[in-house]
Parts: sequence; structure tokens; C-alpha cells
Amino acid sequence: MTPVLVAAGVAFLVTLILGPVVIPLLRRLRFGQRVRSDGPARHLQKTGTPTMGGVMFLLGTVAAVLAVAFLPGGPPAGWAEGLVVLAVALGFGVLGFLDDFSKMVRKRSLGLRAREKLFGQVLIAVALAVVSVFVLERGTDFPVPFSGLVVSGGLALDLGWWFFLGATVFVVLATANAVNLTDGLDGLAAGTFAVAALAFAVIALVMGKTGVGIVLGALIGGSLGFLCYNYYPARVFMGDTGSLALGGGLSAAAVITKSELFLLIIGGVFVAETLSVIIQVISYQLTRRRVFRMAPLHHHFELVGWSETRVVLTFWTAGVVLALLGLAGLRGLG
Repeated sequence: MTPVLVAAGVAFLVTLILGPVVIPLLRRLRFGQRVRSDGPARHLQKTGTPTMGGVMFLLGTVAAVLAVAFLPGGPPAGWAEGLVVLAVALGFGVLGFLDDFSKMVRKRSLGLRAREKLFGQVLIAVALAVVSVFVLERGTDFPVPFSGLVVSGGLALDLGWWFFLGATVFVVLATANAVNLTDGLDGLAAGTFAVAALAFAVIALVMGKTGVGIVLGALIGGSLGFLCYNYYPARVFMGDTGSLALGGGLSAAAVITKSELFLLIIGGVFVAETLSVIIQVISYQLTRRRVFRMAPLHHHFELVGWSETRVVLTFWTAGVVLALLGLAGLRGLG
């Protein structure tokens, strides 16, 4: 537990220290947020707020992992698994950075082309699946939450390598982009991620995968340090640089700890945000009617009259409840 706390503390402090340096730099570079004109009117005042702030907590995370590596006694057991999680998070962070860079510097409102982003994300996800099974010897099974309450040792689905590969690609892409969708209000994505990542850190430690717990601890510390600048009214946004990295790291941790199915529960807020977009699009295409005032879901609550802070705090609370529910699903699993 000590290395996890050290990682969280170092990442928090480094991110906090970087704020007064990085935020003015982003402002001088004119890396400012562009706000959708069709969104909530009060969001227009956020135009020009520095974005790409995800670099702050990614640097904090890397610094924290390096700090733990040099603790007395050397890296803990399961270090390689943690480095894989870190590599996936940084890989998605690079994709997000390139996307943000295209938007800010090249003045391309949509950033990277869809096929470019998809190719990069699939490549990272496939690499994760291959390393997990053939290097880390994870296996291809998926333990079923709560099954330990009805069957001794619980149940696990194992449909072989090709199913595992497809499922891993789906889980990684879905999670990364779900966190990205959730990043629409001040502090929403950072806080919700921290709650979900804490639950997966507990799972990692219970399974003896200390390396994964350390990297998740660093990401949690970094996201909380970033939250000091990102909570309402935000002084900086994480951009795709941060949101894709957080989602990628969370999904990689789920894959390596064999807890992909737990993501549906623990990451329930991200699931709801994504489903709201899917439902909205399908409904409008078929009936020309909208189910929600606006998607993703957090904007719907804004448009029915909730304040931004009320939406964020409500979603955080839901995240805590879902995280506890997900952890309860571990009971009885072998």
C-alpha cells in the first residue's frame, strides 16, 4: 500500500506545482478552448480557457512512477504490469495531444481525422491484448461480477483468443472515448475518473498486482492535483490529451486485472454518458425527435436548470455508489 500512496502523493504535488507554469504557457501559446455555439449558453464564457492541460498530470504520473521505482528495495512485484498500464495511458495521451494540437495550431476544428484516431487507438488496444496474454500470461477469461455469491469461486467466461482480442479492442476504445465524452463540465471527468480508478486500484491490490495499483495511484493523484485547477470555475481544461489518457489507463488496468466486466458497473457514469449519445443519435435519425435536451447526459441536466456544480457533484456521488457496488461484486470470486 505504501508505494501506491507515495505514487499518488508525488503525482499530486508535481501536478500542483506544474499548474502555475503550464497554465500561463498554454495561455501565451493561445491554446484556448473553442466552445460549441449550440451548447448551453453559459458555456460561451469558457471560450479561450487554456486546454491541453492533461500534460500536467501525465508529467506528474510519470514522475511519480519513476519516484517509486527508486524507493529502497527497488520496484515492487508486478512492476511490468504497471508499466503496461502506463504505456497505454501515455499512448492514448499522445493521440489526444496530436488531436488537440491539430485543433489549436492547425486551426482544424475536428482535430485528427476519424480514421487516424481510430487506427491509433486500435493499434494500442491490439498491442495491449497481445502483451497481456502472451507476455504477462493473463489468460483469456472474464470473471463475472457477483457470480461468487451463487457459485463457489465464481464464474468466468472464456471464449478463446479471438474473442478476447475483439473484446479488448472494444473495451479500450469504448472506455477511452467514454471518458472523453464525459469531459464536458468543470471537474467532471477528473473527479469521476479518480473515483473509478480508486476502485480498480483496490481490485489490483487485492489481486496482488501492485504495479497496476501504483500506476493507478499516480493517475489518481495527478487527476486530483489537476482538479485543483479544473474545478468550477476552471482555469484549465485537460483536452483530449488528458481525457483519452485517463480512459486508456483505466481500460488497461481493467484488462490486466481481468475486471473488464466490472467496468460496466464501476464506470457506470461513463456508460450512461455514452448511451445518452447513442440513444440521442438513433432517436433523431429514426424519428427526428430527441430524447434528451442535449447529449451527452450532463448537458441535459444543465438545460433542465441544474447548475454546473450540482451536475458534477451528483455525477461524482453516482460514481462513488457505483464503485462500491462494483467492489461488492468481487465477493466470493476465486
